[in-house]
Amino acid sequence: MRILVTGGAGFIGSNFIRHLLATESACHIVNLDKLTYAGNLENLTDVERDPRYRFVKGSICNVQLVDELLKEGFDALINFAAESHVDRSIQDARAFVETNVLGTQIILEACRRHQVPRMVQVSTDEVYGSLGSFGRFTEESSLRPNSPYAASKAAADLLVAAYFRTYGLPVIVTRSSNNYGPYQFPEKVIPLFITNALADEPLPLYGDGLHVRDWLHVQDHCAALALILKNGVSGEIYNIGGHCERANIDVARLILSTLGKPVTLITRVKDRLGHDRRYALDTSKLEQALGWQPRRAFETGLKETVGWYGGHVTWWTRIKAGQYREYYRQTYGDLSCVSP
Repeated sequence: MRILVTGGAGFIGSNFIRHLLATESACHIVNLDKLTYAGNLENLTDVERDPRYRFVKGSICNVQLVDELLKEGFDALINFAAESHVDRSIQDARAFVETNVLGTQIILEACRRHQVPRMVQVSTDEVYGSLGSFGRFTEESSLRPNSPYAASKAAADLLVAAYFRTYGLPVIVTRSSNNYGPYQFPEKVIPLFITNALADEPLPLYGDGLHVRDWLHVQDHCAALALILKNGVSGEIYNIGGHCERANIDVARLILSTLGKPVTLITRVKDRLGHDRRYALDTSKLEQALGWQPRRAFETGLKETVGWYGGHVTWWTRIKAGQYREYYRQTYGDLSCVSP
């Protein structure tokens, strides 16, 4: 099976490539990635010499490049390529529209032109908007995005649906809850809190800290995506969740407890604009149709993740010492908490 993975040098994409190479001996993967600030080939050093894997540097917005690649012939394309951080989308939404909307349309059109047998669009639960204290989003829930990032992903999802209905393109949309695990860029909340705690620096907690997320280990997500890639039904949407809701403040406390650090490192900062209060997914469709279940308990997965960042200090200190430093200051203020 030949698979084109777009955005495969990022957090989820790199974990997916590693998962597929480990579980599917007959697969051949081409990884197309622009290598923006969150794309890092260090995420794939352990597989870069695998004869079943090839990297191509480039953007999904490059019509000619995408077209030339698909001429090679692929059995499937899975699209991870996206601008994905809500805070950055609030500061400047343009790149999110260009990559997440236009880039997806370019991929869809190329898949249609070259008759790719399957395309999977990796989306997010944030397209549904915010929940109150009860209930869960199903695949039939209305799209009510509240951030520019979520709006760009919702627009991409609608384009995917339109290409299925209009052209019969064999596409699938997946919407996952918040991921955590190894190789996650340290602007996201769990690796941010872990790396700051490791350096005895403040953990910037938005607002009252009671915003709730459903946490999914990235390896459980990858297992679900591989199953959907193989057995999913074209035209369908599948929610992928971890069955693990936690308030942000509780996540911060658990990280500090795991590392033996004081809770006084938690530092309140001004709340994010338009901050969604709660996400939760009903995943019964995926579980009943394809037999998937998340395997990692959050406490176990988080302890493993803390251990991974503790064992890869050079990886994240180099990232936080680069262009991320100024972004961090603009987002959270002068907390003196970016590693040198």
